[in-house]
Amino acid sequence: MAERDSPGGLMLRAWRHPVARGATGRCIGQTDLPVCRRKAKRLAHRMRKDARRLGLTKAGARPVVRTSPLTRCLAVGKWLRRWGWRMQVDADLMEMDFGRWDGQPWSAISQDAVDAWCADFADHAPGDGESLRRFLARAACAWRRGASAAMDLPGGARVVIVVAHGGWINVMRWSGRPDTTWSEGAPVPPAQPAAWPAAPPHGALTVLSLSPLWPLTPCGGAGSLANSLAASSP
Repeated sequence: MAERDSPGGLMLRAWRHPVARGATGRCIGQTDLPVCRRKAKRLAHRMRKDARRLGLTKAGARPVVRTSPLTRCLAVGKWLRRWGWRMQVDADLMEMDFGRWDGQPWSAISQDAVDAWCADFADHAPGDGESLRRFLARAACAWRRGASAAMDLPGGARVVIVVAHGGWINVMRWSGRPDTTWSEGAPVPPAQPAAWPAAPPHGALTVLSLSPLWPLTPCGGAGSLANSLAASSP
């Protein structure tokens, strides 16, 4: 479990989805893959237990889980909704968009194409999809919306609970590093892939203390507040 204690303030508790079916050997970003129902339920049980430990279910309170709309995350959120949680779906919690690469076997993607991405890791859009810089900006917008509706914890801290993808969680980890450079209110992505953190294991919990004030630039697009809350449960 990748977890760091949060001393107070605003806490992100990000759970990586269970292993998706059919992902082995393929470039998987926003390709929607199924997930084992039993594994989704098992992760939801762990999340419910964690919320009880934090005091989020006292006096009949209904915790909020924010989730990517992709099935491997959404299936977990739906179990929690069955058990009384409120669920909010945000498109900006989705994994990085790999464009034409998405869903393809890695063996079908040329080494030259991969090398071109590594040579310009921050701004090259693999498969004409999404650059890492754009991914960081999109993920930051999802965080800003989640932070605005964070749940109160005993002791004065506040928490946001999400079910998301390894890439999205890594964006939050990178943004929360004390040595990350910032420009115009947003974290600057690394220039080299070697600096990017390894993804957390499937089903792992990552806990971070983050600022609710970024990004400082306006957010919009497919993951705008109106769209992100369209699939919210009552």
